[in-house]
Amino acid sequence: MKQVLQQLIDHKALSKETAKQVLLNIGRGQYNSSQMAAFMTVYLMRNITVHELEGFREAMLELCLLPELGTDQVIDLCGTGGDGKDTFNISTLASFVVAGAGYKVAKHGNTGVSSICGSSNVMAHLGYTFTNDSTTLRTKLEQANLCFLHAPLFHPAMKEVAPIRKELGVKTFFNMLGPMINPAKPHFQMVGVFSLELLRLYTYLYQQTGKRFVLLHALDGYDEVSLTGPFKMVTPEGEQILQPSDLGLPTYQESDLAGGSTIEASAEIFMKVLEGRGTPAQKDAVIANAGLGIYCSDERLTLQESLQKARQSLETGLALKTLNTLLA
Repeated sequence: MKQVLQQLIDHKALSKETAKQVLLNIGRGQYNSSQMAAFMTVYLMRNITVHELEGFREAMLELCLLPELGTDQVIDLCGTGGDGKDTFNISTLASFVVAGAGYKVAKHGNTGVSSICGSSNVMAHLGYTFTNDSTTLRTKLEQANLCFLHAPLFHPAMKEVAPIRKELGVKTFFNMLGPMINPAKPHFQMVGVFSLELLRLYTYLYQQTGKRFVLLHALDGYDEVSLTGPFKMVTPEGEQILQPSDLGLPTYQESDLAGGSTIEASAEIFMKVLEGRGTPAQKDAVIANAGLGIYCSDERLTLQESLQKARQSLETGLALKTLNTLLA
């Protein structure tokens, strides 16, 4: 590790192979906490390269436990986090809306690191029991159209870095990796990222995968469609900048998307939205992201048709039914 740190301190990038090996070693507990903290800190001070990100991703997928869901024709809706915006749980809610609309969702989630309440926090608060048992997950997917993959159960290697990430309390390159290391290896992925630079890296990496993807970045910094201004969308067909009005939706203020200051408050917002008691901004933000998730899952639909399906799922209670089925 000493040589690797020296290389990074000298402003040299790692090759894909070296990056992969370092992360494999981290996952196998071969470094002390000071070395791991130093390694993570480097990437807070400079941009990660595409080869480093690719190496890290390969290592994480090699180390993880793979569930047997019987299909990869599922979608994950996931943001990198780390945008510092502390919104309510938009992508998690959007996942239930997409499942309610009839699409299979394998939601990869974790507890909040750079935010108060991650998707795992809210699911645990609502009474969901995390599992990595393939039979249970397959049953959930069949019955509710959704299974929830709590990242630490599938990435045991992460327990080596979890305490350091928590102590640092800021986004690290693990935030960048989260969406790319869903152990279900979903064929469809909608991913929000916190910067244009990361969007560029993700675009390059996802173009190599053969997956159907929708990558998103709001130009005012959100890792999802916030409806607070224009956002960039990248698909296998190309990229475009869209306004909320292009989705037939109004523009909102940042304050309209605030999450709860506690896990309890966040879970309350979550349930209000699903029960049809959310604010117009909360409801529209969820519909926008779910609509793009459906657009990613179903190439036959136009963007407007996808948004219509999302609205129907939320407003008719299908998304709420999905949650109740999952928790049953």
